[in-house]
Amino acid sequence: MKSRAILGLLADGQVHSGESLAASLGISRTAIWKQIRRAMDEGFRIETIRGRGYRLLTEVDLLDADRVIQGLDAHRRSVVDLTVLDEVDSTNAEIVRRRREVAAGTVPVCIADCQTAGRGRRGRQWQSPRGQNLYLSLGLTFQGSFAMLDGLSLVLGVALAEALEHQGLAGVGLKWPNDIFLGGSKLSGILVELQGELEEGVVQVVAGIGLNVHMKDGAGVDQSWSSLAMAAPERSWRRSDLAASVINSLLGATDEFAEDGFGSFRARWQSRDIFSGKSLVATQGELSGIGRGIDESGNYLIEGGNERVRVRAGEISLRVQQ
Repeated sequence: MKSRAILGLLADGQVHSGESLAASLGISRTAIWKQIRRAMDEGFRIETIRGRGYRLLTEVDLLDADRVIQGLDAHRRSVVDLTVLDEVDSTNAEIVRRRREVAAGTVPVCIADCQTAGRGRRGRQWQSPRGQNLYLSLGLTFQGSFAMLDGLSLVLGVALAEALEHQGLAGVGLKWPNDIFLGGSKLSGILVELQGELEEGVVQVVAGIGLNVHMKDGAGVDQSWSSLAMAAPERSWRRSDLAASVINSLLGATDEFAEDGFGSFRARWQSRDIFSGKSLVATQGELSGIGRGIDESGNYLIEGGNERVRVRAGEISLRVQQ
């Protein structure tokens, strides 16, 4: 949309005349004014200076497909089929729609500036305000049986944690089975969904990542949360750079998982386990006990009395007992 293009031109914080904006975009000055008004209606603060032009007062972090591609490892660029959208119902849903269109052997990736129907685990709504966070989904294909997917969300959690640590973020924790925490607050969530019919020897999934980047107002969020901007305000976080780092890490981890299984990820996950050694209770049922990490398949272990109970992802949710 043209208002996105205008924001890109105004992102330097300087004053730009309507004439120069019109010439850059190949539209009339009247059309420029309409798009300025649209951007302002979307929440961007733009100063109108009589006789001089327009100046953007809101700091913006626009998604840039070229910057994402350039940030990928060289051997990933030919594998990734990237789509960057201004708005979508859900990046996971977009991957499902696009998957048949991409060439064999490529990984469809969708990033959106906002989602109108973002989803989390167990059907919960995922808050997806425009321009604030990273909403990213990948279409992944594995050779093997359905059972090989045990632990996949944990593998993705490790990969996301390692990507953030590579960006200089310390203290990243993992909450079983699919959340990334920082300082006791949720920073990111992962949603893994099976796609289509199960074929013999082939498993297709869509993996969605929601990562809070710039968000500082979480009205409507019913749990403690954080964002990169809140946790590390001294850093200049850019969503396109984060996206490239996350894609590199996710694809590297899923290649390793497909080749060697879950084993090499177990210790990496447990070293970040925020439940370890804590008194836990299931949000459904009557299970409670001490968190003892994960087994070789990614099931969570709860110790109560003289026995350890294995909990499978999707069966119940766990929380720290108050």
